[in-house]
Amino acid sequence: MTRKLLMIVLGVLLCLNGLAFAQAPQYPTKPIRMVVGYAPGGGSDIMGRLIAQQITAAMGQQIIVENRPGAAQNVAAELVAKSPNDGYTLFMSSAALGVNVSLYPKINYDPVKDFAPVAVFANSPNLLLVNPAFPAKNVTEFLAVAKKNPGKFNFSSSGSGSTQHLSGELLKLMIKTDMTHVPYKGTSPSLTALASGEVDFSFSNIPAAQPLMAPGRIRALAITSAKRSPLLPDLPTMIEGGLPGFITQTWYGLLAPAGTPASVVNALNAVIVKAVQKEDFRARLAQLGADPIAETPEYFRKFLLEEIERWSKVVKASKAKPG
Repeated sequence: MTRKLLMIVLGVLLCLNGLAFAQAPQYPTKPIRMVVGYAPGGGSDIMGRLIAQQITAAMGQQIIVENRPGAAQNVAAELVAKSPNDGYTLFMSSAALGVNVSLYPKINYDPVKDFAPVAVFANSPNLLLVNPAFPAKNVTEFLAVAKKNPGKFNFSSSGSGSTQHLSGELLKLMIKTDMTHVPYKGTSPSLTALASGEVDFSFSNIPAAQPLMAPGRIRALAITSAKRSPLLPDLPTMIEGGLPGFITQTWYGLLAPAGTPASVVNALNAVIVKAVQKEDFRARLAQLGADPIAETPEYFRKFLLEEIERWSKVVKASKAKPG
């Protein structure tokens, strides 16, 4: 009798547990905060708001974008890393997450251990740009001229430690030729310096460069992606120009604090992957000079590890310092 009673009690408890699970609220049940590490209007902010619109539409909850600029997004990264891992605070990150761990002497978070990657959904390659007076019409000629004149040429960037700067440092390492880095406070002054002849070459993304390319004030020699861009189909890659493996890009992805439930991470990933597959969203990315990525959280994790390893070598060899 006691055994029978025990079985009845267990059965009732299982039923109650099942009922409670069935009635558990589905994520999300309230607005989600998305923290962006840069000021409004920049690339990360624009990309963050684009993907926020897609998440809001699919999940029915408002995404509140919060800009927390400072220390190349380190301020925002630390904030999110220390936030509750309930899925209601997310980090909109750029490629700086893979750079800062080796660039800064100390950061108060671990880019791998303190985050649960959700989805990397876009990347934007750089262009190798030269002043019109530079004596090279393509990458092959550029490399030949640079190697024959070590220390003669200089290049601009939007700031020390940026992907533009590190693209130049990677170039120096690969061709074993010295060139001088000249940092500026932003992409616009960097490209203005290139157009005026203050510097000889630079790396920058397509949207920023095109206004100066159109009137011929600067000239593009190559793109730093693995394949040519639909926006500039006649422009060869650095790889085609004779530099195997030369790929540098600014990527954009969403991460949550470590320990966020897998169900939440997977739900967000599914929404983002579906958004990236929409023609209108892909077209908007193309207008911004970015390529879409539709992959899993595990892909993002491996990608981040590869980025950290790649840039740590460049930072160490170049002795780059934070801007």
